[in-house]
Amino acid sequence: MDAPAFYTAFARLYDRLARAPGVGRVRRRVARALAPPPGGTVLDLGCGTGGNAAPLCRAVGPTGRYVGVDFAAGVLRVARRRLRRRQPPWRDRATFLRGDATRPPVDAERVDAACATFLAGMLREPAAAVRRWGRLVGAGGRLALANLERTTAPLARPLNPLFRVAVRAGSPGEADGSPVERLERRVAAAHAELDRITTATVRTRGAVGFLRVTAGSVRPPSAW
Repeated sequence: MDAPAFYTAFARLYDRLARAPGVGRVRRRVARALAPPPGGTVLDLGCGTGGNAAPLCRAVGPTGRYVGVDFAAGVLRVARRRLRRRQPPWRDRATFLRGDATRPPVDAERVDAACATFLAGMLREPAAAVRRWGRLVGAGGRLALANLERTTAPLARPLNPLFRVAVRAGSPGEADGSPVERLERRVAAAHAELDRITTATVRTRGAVGFLRVTAGSVRPPSAW
């Protein structure tokens, strides 16, 4: 089963996990770190069922715009259905598009900020994707990444085996080694690249060390 089919097949389960207790705090932390400009357009890469939509819409304010992009038709159906049924006050400012998050289908419009939550570990070339996102938002635009990885916090380390099981269960089949080690290599590469192409970088940890958030303002591409 390829990745889009995998996430479509488990879209409802994924939605429950994406909205589990405590996950809302992660979404709000990402929005604060991203700090999109009021009135701007914010791009949510690998948006899934739209868990970031509410905090990001609040962050850009009543004149801002949210665009979520995902490659899995099933999760987008859940996101759009939730938007129609709940009719939040920001409903008319939110759009969900199907497409490749590494090459989002928004070239014709201005994007002021972009974030990728729990996405970098899925990408075969995460650093290249971060560079493309940097060019998309342009110099001064905001970028943020949020990812999970094994914790080094002494009191939480006993939970690492459970994290390993969760990563293995939630990963589409790939043959190249341990799912956790593969995820962490990709996450490290993405965050290092974000560090390289941004200034005023925010680096935070959360969820007893499992959560890693990095955000910053993109430098002019000539300085990369």
